[in-house]
Amino acid sequence: MKKKIKTILISQPKPSTEKSPYFDLAKDMKLIIDFRPFIHVEPINVKEFRTQKVDISEHTAVILTSRMAVDHYFRMANETRFEVPTSMKYFCISESTAYYLQKYVVYRKRKIFHGQVRLPELMTIIKKHKKEKFLLPSSNLLKASIPAALDELGVDYSRACMYNTVCSDLSDLTDVKYDVLVFFSPSGIESLFQNFPDFVQGDTKIAVFGPTTSKAAEAAGLRIDINAPTAKAPSMTMAIEQYIKGK
Repeated sequence: MKKKIKTILISQPKPSTEKSPYFDLAKDMKLIIDFRPFIHVEPINVKEFRTQKVDISEHTAVILTSRMAVDHYFRMANETRFEVPTSMKYFCISESTAYYLQKYVVYRKRKIFHGQVRLPELMTIIKKHKKEKFLLPSSNLLKASIPAALDELGVDYSRACMYNTVCSDLSDLTDVKYDVLVFFSPSGIESLFQNFPDFVQGDTKIAVFGPTTSKAAEAAGLRIDINAPTAKAPSMTMAIEQYIKGK
């Protein structure tokens, strides 16, 4: 008989808006859902950045794969005293990342292009601008598929590591005795075992989002009970709900 799910730990920060589907899920299914980021970002300082020998000013376009990349690109530009020209072109992974640029630039006066979340869509756009010299701001943990796609296109680009994704200190948690633990990246899996080296899964359900997270969980010897995205469950909340309902 399947154990009833009552408690869930999401290894991400608590949503800033009350409209999050996690809150709806907790209310509808009578669950206790806690949020705790297992990883966090630390900025790379200018001295460390300069060891990469990447000159931001030499580039005519920027590839932005997340809001975090946007923040650290403009942070590093500011700290290196590089005034980003109005002629700079921005190639964003999604519309939401593109709109986030409004935090730093006058959106309607800039050359901004964006895909619809999927990498091949962005590459199709970049292919039309192959004469540009691209800068790719990233963390120390960059998906290998991104530089591989750029290499395949044959574009001129430089990767610039501007921030590190590291395991968070979870020592204040006495344990991770939840019915379900939810992970969204291989780094989250790494953090689990770094903080709790004696972790034994037992009856705990493991939920993972994305193929790379799934592979990391399997490599760590975890049993995956809930997987997203799928055709029936494109989001993690839907996957959890369907699992609880036994669908």
